[in-house]
Amino acid sequence: MTTLTLLLSFLILLFIRVPVGYSIGLSTFFTLLFSLPPLPSVITIAQRMATSMDSFALLAIPLFILAGQIMNQGGIAKRLVELAKGIVGPLPGGLAFVNIVSCMLFGAISGSAAAAASAIGGFMTPVMVKEGYDKSFSTAVNITSSTTGLIIPPSNILILYSLASGGISISALFLAGYIPGILVGLSLMIVAGTYCYLKKYPTIPFIGFRKLFKSLIDALPSLFLLVVVMGGIITGIFTATEASAVAVLYALVLAIFYKEISFTILFEVLLSTVKVTAIVLFLIMTSMAMSWVMSFENIPQEISTTLLNLSDNPIIILLLINLILLFVGVFMDMTPAVLIFTPIFLPITTDLGIDPIHFGIIMIVNLCIGLCTPPVGSILFIGCSVSNLSIQQVSRPLIPLFFTMILALWILTMFPEITLWLPRMFELL
Repeated sequence: MTTLTLLLSFLILLFIRVPVGYSIGLSTFFTLLFSLPPLPSVITIAQRMATSMDSFALLAIPLFILAGQIMNQGGIAKRLVELAKGIVGPLPGGLAFVNIVSCMLFGAISGSAAAAASAIGGFMTPVMVKEGYDKSFSTAVNITSSTTGLIIPPSNILILYSLASGGISISALFLAGYIPGILVGLSLMIVAGTYCYLKKYPTIPFIGFRKLFKSLIDALPSLFLLVVVMGGIITGIFTATEASAVAVLYALVLAIFYKEISFTILFEVLLSTVKVTAIVLFLIMTSMAMSWVMSFENIPQEISTTLLNLSDNPIIILLLINLILLFVGVFMDMTPAVLIFTPIFLPITTDLGIDPIHFGIIMIVNLCIGLCTPPVGSILFIGCSVSNLSIQQVSRPLIPLFFTMILALWILTMFPEITLWLPRMFELL
C-alpha cells in the first residue's frame, strides 16, 4: 500500500504541474502518514532534509556549477567550436559533427548538459541554418549530444551517485565515464553523418594546418582544465571537492585571460549559480528524505523481491532495470532519480555480481536519455527554447538519435569492460 501511495501521489502531483521538488516532498509526507502522525511526519522529513546536506562531497556541486557558469560566459565555447570545425568540419555533414564534438568537449569541461545545450546550441544553430541545414535537425543534434557532458567527467551527477551509493570511489566513476561518453558521442555522429549524407548537406572546407594549429593553441588552455582536474584527482593531489574549487579558480583566470568577462558579468554569473544551486540542493534534500522514507517503509526490499522473483539472471535483471529507468527518466529529473533509485537497485545488482561502477554508468546513461524526452526533459526544453522551435517540430529528427542512445545503452549493458577498463588500468578497482 505504501509503495502504491508513494507512486500514485507523485505521479498525480506531477500531472497537475506541481514542481518536481515539491512533488517529491509531498508524496514523501503522504507515504510517511501510514506510519506516523502528521506532526512527527513533518518533523522527521525536515530533519532528514537538513541532515542530507551534511556532506563534504556535496560542496563540489555548487563549485562545479559556478565553474560551468564562468566557462559559459568566458569565451570557451566559441574556441572549442573553432577547434571542432578544423578537426571534423571537412567530413560529410561536417557542421553536425562540429555540433556534437563541441557539445562533448564543452559539456565535459563545464560538467553541465544545460550549459552545453545553451552555449553550443546558441552558437551552432544559426551557423548550421545559414549553411542550409534543417533547423529542427540542428536542434535535435544539439539536444542529444549535450547529455554526453554528464557522462564524461567531471560530472556532478556522478558525484551524486557516489553519495547515494554509500561512497563508491569518485575517481573510479570519473574514469569509467570516459569511454561510455565517447561511445554515445560517436554513435550520434554515425547517425547524424548518415542523415547529412542522404540530405546532401554541405561540408566545411579544410581550414589548413596553420589555422588548425592556431585553433588548437587557442583552445588548449580550456582543454587543459580536464588535465588539471582529472590528473589531480587520479594522482591523489586533491579530492573531487577540492578539484571543483581548482576548476572555479582556473575557469576565472582563463576568462580574465580571454578578456571575455567583466565585474557586471561576474555578478550575473554568481547570481545564476546561486539560483541553479538552490534548485539542485532542494531536489537533493527532498530526494534524500524520500529515499529514507522508502527505506523506513521497506519499499526497496519489496521491489527487490519482486524483481528477483521474475529472474535471477543478471542480464535479464539489468534489462528490466533499464526499462524501469527509461520510464522514470520520462517523468523525473536526473538528480532525484539518482538519489531515489540508487538505494533501490544497487543492492539488487550487487547481489547478482554486477559491479556498482558499471551499474552507475548504466543508470546515468539511462537518465541522460530521459533528459531528451517530454514532459520533464530539461535539455529538450532548453534546446527548443534556444532555437525557438516547438517540441513537435524537433521530434521527427530526434527519434533516430534517441534510439541510437538506447542502442549505445544496450552495448554498455552487455559489455561491462567498456566501462571498467580504464578504472582497472589505473588500479582503482
